[in-house]
Amino acid sequence: MDHRREVTDFLRTRRDRLTPAQAGIIGGGRRRVPGLRREELAMLTGVSVEYYARMERGDLRGVSLEVLEALSRALQLDEAETDHLVDLARAAGPTPPRRRRKTQAEQSVKPSLQRFLDAVTGAPMWVRDRRLDFVAANALGRALYAPMLDDPANQGNTARFTFLSPHSRAFFPDWERNADDIVATLRTYAGQNPLDKELTDLIGELVTRSDAFRQRWSKHDVRHHRSGLKRIHHPTVGDLELSYQAMEFPANPDWFMFAFTAEPGSATEERIDLLSSIAIPEDMVSQSHTSQ
Repeated sequence: MDHRREVTDFLRTRRDRLTPAQAGIIGGGRRRVPGLRREELAMLTGVSVEYYARMERGDLRGVSLEVLEALSRALQLDEAETDHLVDLARAAGPTPPRRRRKTQAEQSVKPSLQRFLDAVTGAPMWVRDRRLDFVAANALGRALYAPMLDDPANQGNTARFTFLSPHSRAFFPDWERNADDIVATLRTYAGQNPLDKELTDLIGELVTRSDAFRQRWSKHDVRHHRSGLKRIHHPTVGDLELSYQAMEFPANPDWFMFAFTAEPGSATEERIDLLSSIAIPEDMVSQSHTSQ
């Protein structure tokens, strides 16, 4: 990806969406576009018009954290957007970021991690990386995402399944919101890891093959994927509404674990129990309870 173009498009899309009224600017004459002018944003940030113009041309080299924070406040960025701006500035220099080599832990799942996942029998759990590739899961997690994992075309990748598989719109009833979240998450990871070739290749593939992805990618939205509500239409047990929590791996910053839970007494809880009875052998459940 072109780093300067990334910076330019991100700042311009954030500036265009902020109206003078939202920024507290009164008057300002007739406007051809609803967003802020460069000189107005420079004033709100506390820098010269020339300095801000340099930033919007994609040059964030040497920009201090204080200026970035002031620009974030002026643009009314949320936490994920602010972090993304800082990531873009960090990637700009003064020296290029070093490509981080994969460790052995990133290439294979340790038996201890798989035992931990298998010990959890009452909630779907799975692990994925920053490229949204499936890494590991417990039996219930595999059963929950079976339509994606059993589809060889997407290679166990959530983004490919969402944008390239015709089955994804049935599997994700909130497909539009789910698609927005995936693109924003990938944009966040791309800002954090600009030299990740596998991630860049995935984004290039999706931009080329999916109009829906390409349109969303051009918006430069970002987000943190930490918790939320996931609605799934499972082909075996029906509609599910699950809360999820994301957990990081300190020893492996490229991996994230997701745990899904249902509201007690809900129809979803009953359907997850049914899915569990299908997916998890009785002897595995007995062994798990014995070890606890």
